[in-house]
Amino acid sequence: MTIADVKKSANERMIKSIDTLKGDLAKVRTGRAHTGILDHITVDYYGAPTALTQIANVTLIDARTIGVQPWEKKMLNAVEKAIRDSDLGLNPSSQGEMIRVPTPPLTEERRKEMVKLVKGEAEDAKIAIRNIRRDANESLKKLVKDKACSEDDERRASEEIQKLTDKFVIDVDKLVAEKEKEVLTV
Repeated sequence: MTIADVKKSANERMIKSIDTLKGDLAKVRTGRAHTGILDHITVDYYGAPTALTQIANVTLIDARTIGVQPWEKKMLNAVEKAIRDSDLGLNPSSQGEMIRVPTPPLTEERRKEMVKLVKGEAEDAKIAIRNIRRDANESLKKLVKDKACSEDDERRASEEIQKLTDKFVIDVDKLVAEKEKEVLTV
């Protein structure tokens, strides 16, 4: 392993942390309906937990209503139960072959809870990024110990990894600020 490998690995892992944060933030509900909030819901599909999007068509009916249409009619009740039992606080209702999922408007108190949730997700992402920095620095120290690089090279590489860490922490802050603004907008 070389210094370049350590930096490349750290960069790739930090990018994955940002992508994970984006996915987690997409699940946080704002006042508007969007199909992404149902992405993490799994349905018992003939004994196997299956993603909702793999057994049903999920669409927007209007600004506050999501439509879910299972491809098999007999899955209607299982899909409705999975949405109701999720942690999203949604109350779906069947209408023929379609399930309507209205998203209730958020109260001010609920919006503040959502902001706390968003900040918690951000802190988790920052911790992950700092852990990646720590792992990279340990790898660099191991390279020095194994005499694969000099201490000067290790110090320079550590500084570059710190700059990379700072850049990704700033990216996390920007994502959180955008989501916070989106959640607090009535």
